[in-house]
Amino acid sequence: MTLENIANFSEDYKELESLIVVNVPSQQLFLLKKGKIDIIYSISTSVYGTGSEVNSYKTPLGRHKISEKIGEGLPEGAILKGRRWTGAIANIIKEPIDTEFDVVTSRILWLTGLEEGKNLGSGVDSKSRYIYIHGTAEEGLIGKPASDGCVRMHNSDVISLFNTVNVDTEVWII
Repeated sequence: MTLENIANFSEDYKELESLIVVNVPSQQLFLLKKGKIDIIYSISTSVYGTGSEVNSYKTPLGRHKISEKIGEGLPEGAILKGRRWTGAIANIIKEPIDTEFDVVTSRILWLTGLEEGKNLGSGVDSKSRYIYIHGTAEEGLIGKPASDGCVRMHNSDVISLFNTVNVDTEVWII
């Protein structure tokens, strides 16, 4: 989907205060405000492609919403495990290096699916799969598929997005 397509697409949803559109092919996240593109972020989705099956490590497509925001006030690079700060700060890797660790950093926007049988419900549930928008220690990989299913962002970007959107903001992964 092109920038022009996103703009035209968003016109149909201009009544929404905010809408997040994750464009998997372009590895971009669009924040729309009242139907207009407000900001575009580079992201990383799953290295395994798209899909909703449990244990697939794929990024789920479809309509979601932010069910929880976790990490408010934590320092940039804070490592979260089990949605709690470990007390450690990640060493942010700016080079395109894939480490063996897929750490969640800075902030979590926890997604819940809105489409029964697609990303909501038994065997495909995005919330039960712990699908997040979150920061990463592997910032050098942003812009290409690199995650285990989540949507990764630069730490400063996920903090900015976290501070801008609310719980229940819709997130469309296309």
